Amino acid sequence: MKVAIIHYWLINMRGGEKMLEALLDIFPGVDIFTHVYNPKAISQQINSKRVFTSSINRLPFAKKLYQAYMPFMPKALLEFNLQEYDLIISSEAGPAKGVVPNPNAYHICYCHSPMRYLWDMYHDYQNNANALVRYFMKKFTLSLRIWDITSANMVDRFVTNSNYVAKRIQRYYNREAEVVFGPAPIEQYLNIERNPLDYYLFFGQITSYKRVDIALEACDKSGRKLIIAGAGASKKIINKYKKNKLITFKGRVSDEELRLLFAEARALLYPGIEDLGLIPIEANAAGCPVIAFRGGGALDTIKENVTGIFFDEQTPDSLITAMDRFEKEFIKYDRSIFNEHVKQFSKTAFIERIQRVINERKKV
Repeated sequence: MKVAIIHYWLINMRGGEKMLEALLDIFPGVDIFTHVYNPKAISQQINSKRVFTSSINRLPFAKKLYQAYMPFMPKALLEFNLQEYDLIISSEAGPAKGVVPNPNAYHICYCHSPMRYLWDMYHDYQNNANALVRYFMKKFTLSLRIWDITSANMVDRFVTNSNYVAKRIQRYYNREAEVVFGPAPIEQYLNIERNPLDYYLFFGQITSYKRVDIALEACDKSGRKLIIAGAGASKKIINKYKKNKLITFKGRVSDEELRLLFAEARALLYPGIEDLGLIPIEANAAGCPVIAFRGGGALDTIKENVTGIFFDEQTPDSLITAMDRFEKEFIKYDRSIFNEHVKQFSKTAFIERIQRVINERKKV
């Protein structure tokens, strides 16, 4: 088979790009198509392939303002001539699935998420955007929603990373999606020796939907130590808690620092809603329990009362209640069970499941 992968944009190495690397292990001769490409921020494995870009890549400051050009990406997809390819895999979290394969080709869409700023998180993005962005969101959202639904008809089979996203695909596109958990880098954490101290950890890019405010207020109110690791904390948030000696903002941390934080944290606090969320998987791989809001991909990644516990309302008081319960049961967590649990999210497990999806098509 001649294979093409359409990936929304290549401007950093996050979960979607790690999945792309796993696909390259299956299809070493693949061609990659994307809207915006920054080779300096991308792995050598991806850079070693033929990468074709749309006209979006030539627009001013595209590598930084790529999301601002999102309304033009559906039309830009028409520039990709895919008629010589037998298998199309679109990696969708921005416009990618609306390509036109040849009539005999098979198109699998691995949908990391229907575009959240068009659908269920539209109002959240609106409320946190500046006036200019809000204006253009209102102007383009309806037409982009129509395109998003229509382009789903170009897909033969949907695959996604969690049951939470599968339900959203069913709601927005009226299509069934098979769940194949995205690959998580668990191997680098499995041999970490746990030495839990008395602090809780919040780790990740600090954006509004991750709800770091809940973790901060809960620990401030209950007198617990909290370390916030990850970029994006505003000066307003930092200044609000700078007098609280129990709360520490570390900012961006290295891989080695993160390993130490996972080793020493009492538990990871995870109060937001993610499509899947690699961070709880990484924490569990390091033997660190997770206290998460009962929603989103966490329902797939955390085994309740085994590798973590849930709280039922996105409020500081609900999280405090969960931390109280967790501390009473802390001694029962078993590292060997953690290791076994996270194997289903490994790169090896992902490749096996994706190959099965492809092989099922070959038998038709």
